[in-house]
Amino acid sequence: MLTSKQRAFLRSMSNALDPVLQVGKSGVTPEFVISADEALEKRELVKISILQSCGDDPKAVAETVRGRTRSDIVQVIGGKFVLYRKANKQVIELPKG
Repeated sequence: MLTSKQRAFLRSMSNALDPVLQVGKSGVTPEFVISADEALEKRELVKISILQSCGDDPKAVAETVRGRTRSDIVQVIGGKFVLYRKANKQVIELPKG
């Protein structure tokens, strides 16, 4: 669970990120979850965009991906959301909570 200070720190880092994954009209498929899991393990902080062809609510999609990847939602803005999960080989040093 992230503290508000940690979440703010990660939000500021995510501003410079480009989306690495896209959710399309198929929604959150098992293959998408595997890709998101791999991206989180490699980068820890991942921005995901939701295409207009996906009719699902962005908050619901973010919550589904969060649950399946055991990560934390940093933010959901418009058609994009950011996830964080501490990797085995830590990349990001979070401020103390």
